[in-house]
Amino acid sequence: MGRAIAIANQKGGVGKSTTAINLSSCLGAMGQKVLTIDLDPQGNTTSGLGVEKDAAENTVYELLLGECEVEECLQKLEFEGVSLIPSNVNLAGAEIELIGIEDKEYILQNKISKIRDQFDFIIIDCPPSLNLLTINALTAANTVLVPIQCEYYALEGLSDLLSTVRVVKRRLNPGIELEGLLLTMYDGRTNLSMQVAEEVKRHFPGKVFATVIPRNVRLSEAPSHGKPVNHYDGSSRGSVAYKQLTEEILERNPLPRKEG
Repeated sequence: MGRAIAIANQKGGVGKSTTAINLSSCLGAMGQKVLTIDLDPQGNTTSGLGVEKDAAENTVYELLLGECEVEECLQKLEFEGVSLIPSNVNLAGAEIELIGIEDKEYILQNKISKIRDQFDFIIIDCPPSLNLLTINALTAANTVLVPIQCEYYALEGLSDLLSTVRVVKRRLNPGIELEGLLLTMYDGRTNLSMQVAEEVKRHFPGKVFATVIPRNVRLSEAPSHGKPVNHYDGSSRGSVAYKQLTEEILERNPLPRKEG
């Protein structure tokens, strides 16, 4: 059964979508079958993986509202091993429309359950808020990966997110664990980046990935070309970093080799 990793932080601009795009692509390039679910109404993961978000007919919005089956939402991408359930701005209205639905926190989990064993990893890009969409992601996930920007106020709001994860663990998904904290937008030339990295490691010993994602022009450019960075410029520092992160995650989560 596919291991689901929710990528979450209610702060925007910390590298959630960048991580969802590039972790998915690197996992696929390393022989894993990956389902990427864009659960953010901004649809940046969708467009960053080369899909025209406004042209997508069946998106995660239609899936959550029961207007299509999960197989109808799946888009097989040109990037090896990666399939996508896309998103667009319509998803912004989903929370209101789901009010009153029984077990609304379990909708995503129930919808993907029938295809879960077709994938090795399921990567879920959460919106930048602790709303019902994020709760659905956390309820469906095995682990949560938290990107943290190496900037001032980096830890602001993190306690709220981790508190939400604890509530989900207690009430909805007893199996969820913290995959790890990922330092992003790191600039080794600045004292601030180094100070933030040290502070995060001090607050969360053993929970911070060894891999650090640097500030990198090619990494920033890649989404505008609809490509993950390993397809846009595989030798760039951003690409190398996401390959290292992927290897780190695979070492933590060894999967049995499939025959055939």
